[in-house]
Amino acid sequence: MLALEFILVLVAFTTALVFPNLGSDWFGKLERRFHDFARRRTLSVVAVGVSALVLRAALLPVLPIPEPIVHDEFGYLLAADTFAHGRLTNPTPPMWVHFETSSTILKPTYQSFAQPAQGLTLALGQVVAGHPFWGVWLSAGLMCAAICWMLQGWLPARWALLGGVLAIMRYGTFAYWADSYWGGAMGAIGGAVALGALPRIKRAPCVRNALLMGLGLAILAASRPYEGVVLSLPVAIALFAWLLGKQSPALSITSRSIVLPLSLVLVLLGVWISYYCWRVTGNPFQLPYQVERQQYAVVPYMLWQPLRPEPAYHNDLAKRSYVHDEVWAYHFYRSPLGVILKLFWLWVFYLGPILTLPFLTLMLALPFGFSWKDIGRQTRFLLLTLAVTLAGLVAETFWAPHYFSPSTALMLALLLLAMRCTSRWKFYGRKSGLFLTRAIPAICVFLFVLRATHGPLAGYDIWTQAWYQRGPESFGRAALLSELNGLPGKQLVMVRYQSGHNLLVEWVHNEADIDAAKVVWARELAPSENERLIKYFADRRVWLLEADEKPPKVTPYPRLQDEQISAGTEERTGLSHP
Repeated sequence: MLALEFILVLVAFTTALVFPNLGSDWFGKLERRFHDFARRRTLSVVAVGVSALVLRAALLPVLPIPEPIVHDEFGYLLAADTFAHGRLTNPTPPMWVHFETSSTILKPTYQSFAQPAQGLTLALGQVVAGHPFWGVWLSAGLMCAAICWMLQGWLPARWALLGGVLAIMRYGTFAYWADSYWGGAMGAIGGAVALGALPRIKRAPCVRNALLMGLGLAILAASRPYEGVVLSLPVAIALFAWLLGKQSPALSITSRSIVLPLSLVLVLLGVWISYYCWRVTGNPFQLPYQVERQQYAVVPYMLWQPLRPEPAYHNDLAKRSYVHDEVWAYHFYRSPLGVILKLFWLWVFYLGPILTLPFLTLMLALPFGFSWKDIGRQTRFLLLTLAVTLAGLVAETFWAPHYFSPSTALMLALLLLAMRCTSRWKFYGRKSGLFLTRAIPAICVFLFVLRATHGPLAGYDIWTQAWYQRGPESFGRAALLSELNGLPGKQLVMVRYQSGHNLLVEWVHNEADIDAAKVVWARELAPSENERLIKYFADRRVWLLEADEKPPKVTPYPRLQDEQISAGTEERTGLSHP
């Protein structure tokens, strides 16, 4: 897909230089209808959101409801299960060391280490529609609508609508934000609402726009707090500069319509986040993620911070993950190559070859009479904000595309501004730039249709985390869980790992109420500790999962095998796994 995109970009650029009028009549008629629809701003926002929802639902035969695979997905699902049962957190389970796993804290309470926004979204899907995926589905549609709304504040209506369409094709359907439980959409919604409120406040300083900015900041704080702060700093500086400038209304007016409602939202947000942290961590000023770092990690969250002393671990795999793998990543991402790799991943996911074309065209157009002054003053703030958010990204130890999600609308706004400038570029008097701006969405539509008709893509390449990838392949946990749920009675699975186990393949994840769960997954530890756990779950059938066998091997737990056979239980009752 990436190679094909490169080829199509080269074909489009060559055609723009040689045959710039190709298809101009057809494009002109389509653009006029598109522009007429875009003038209806509210309808455009609704249409973008609904289109994203309809397309994702229509693609369920090709892209069915995903199973959780990545560590963070299970953490978010734990939060969702907790919230769906009306709780903010859960008590620490007995013999909790058997349940230690990534993306989760067990002391002082049992909960996900992440901020609550994604968990609340999944809980909404679980409560209302019976499955957390429908929360993902809804958030993807809201994200595309919020991006279109944000762009309307910075660009003409037709360009904003085009940005919403690009958001559907690149982030709202096939990307893992809409096809996993890993997150991304909530951060993008928060960033879009906060950025979209800024120009609206300047044009119409009213309570509604101030509350919208507060809502965007609240979503950022509850989803991507660090990246949200980095994005919010330029927004706050621009807002205060306007409030204190000559172009703003009288201070008495802005105090009532902007400062007071925005401050009220931020105070309520601070109170709620502090209460949530107090319930989960016991400290209103300590996030769950900070507790996880303090209890397990050697590597800090930021690259400029020093390594911490090594804590005590209850199993060797956790030690290997935190002391070896994370320390290696810490040193790697402090190197120039690590910075380049982060920026490369950012480029592949958010832009790729086709959405890079307008920026390259602007640079190539300089020798042909095009000036950077043609870009316009409105891009200065957006470019500065992008520079700040990129600096914040480089400073982080860890990285995934959704870390940058608060800046999704910002990236699209700069892309569309570049496309506007490109559309005015002429190559020896011919409208080559106009052809390129028409070719970009056409190629995106072609690639989208090609991806939709292809079905599931085989394999997962961590080096090219592009919009068309579904994510890591299943390692079989969901299939085994389905079989165990089909057996009579409750089940306990003791998971045995070998020393060289792939740390990305983690079987030990549990529901919010472990004691009441149909299936409990536990890490096998010392024999005496295992015996205590089995006695505690005396009413459960006990299985041994040898996770590193090829394929994973499931048998009755050795100590209880004779007892279960004598009770009429065959060795592989109801299980298809060897």
